[in-house]
Amino acid sequence: MEDRRKARVGTVSGLALLTGATALVAVAGGHRSYFATALLALLAAGMAHALVVEIQRQARRRARGWARHDTVNAVLLACWAACAAALIAVGSRPVLILGCVLAPGYAASSAYFVVERLRTLAAPFVPSPAPAADSAPVAEPSPADVTPSV
Repeated sequence: MEDRRKARVGTVSGLALLTGATALVAVAGGHRSYFATALLALLAAGMAHALVVEIQRQARRRARGWARHDTVNAVLLACWAACAAALIAVGSRPVLILGCVLAPGYAASSAYFVVERLRTLAAPFVPSPAPAADSAPVAEPSPADVTPSV
């Protein structure tokens, strides 16, 4: 059980770190082609989408209550916001702009996780309906019904 909790925390914070690091490499990586910079920027955007989807998945899971890994997820996202805010004081103009984008983005991600998690915990638990006992089992096709592949 403890291993699964560690995986939950690692997924959100790992995606958050990879998203910011990829965006940082895209803008501060030195001399590279515009094509490579655009690909890295698109990769960072795709990873940001994956981060939002993972935040939704983690926040909307059904569990008894607020757990330790929920606190860790929210705190780590807030820490990434603080680290991104530190980018504002260091580096070139593109790094400054990236810090101005990442810091509120991580802060919003942390707030979104907390709000979605609390909303999920406040909703009444409705179990999924069990399959009916009187339903007929699904018959598998016989070998004569199956068309052979060429």
